[in-house]
Amino acid sequence: MRVLLQRVMHASCTVDHQCNGQIEKGYLALVGITHEDNIDIIEKMALKVINLRVFSDADDKMNLSLKDIGGSVLSVSQFTLYADCRKGRRPGFEKSAKPDQAQPLYEAFNEALRHEGINVATGIFGADMKIELLNDGPVTIMLDSDEVIR
Repeated sequence: MRVLLQRVMHASCTVDHQCNGQIEKGYLALVGITHEDNIDIIEKMALKVINLRVFSDADDKMNLSLKDIGGSVLSVSQFTLYADCRKGRRPGFEKSAKPDQAQPLYEAFNEALRHEGINVATGIFGADMKIELLNDGPVTIMLDSDEVIR
C-alpha cells in the first residue's frame, strides 16, 4: 500500500462539476493499493497516517499529528501510485490491484481512519476526479507499507 500525504490548508474533489468531498486543515491522501495488501496492512497504515507528526506546534516544529490538531482527510483512490516506468514511455500498472480487490481495501482504509475519530471525505472510486488543494508548507510525504510496516 502506498499513501501520498499532502499537508493542506484545504482540499476538495469534484466529479462531473459537483463537489464530492472537501476538507479544511489536514491531509489530501492519495491511496494506492497493490495485490499483496490486506486488512492488517490497511489498518496499520491508517494508524501511521493518523499519528505521523508533521503539523507545526507553537514553536513551529513539526511535532503534532493529525489527531492532535483535529484535522481531516480527503482520501482519493490513486492506482497510478504503482506506475512502473522502467520500460518504454508508457507506464505499466501491473502492481496496482484490480478494482474488485482495491475498492474494498480503500473503503476499509477510510473506515479505519473514521474509527479513530478522523473526519474523512472521499473522492469517487474509479471516477475522473478534479482535485484542488492549498498545500501547507509544502509538506508531501510518501508512505509505503513495504518500508513502514512490513
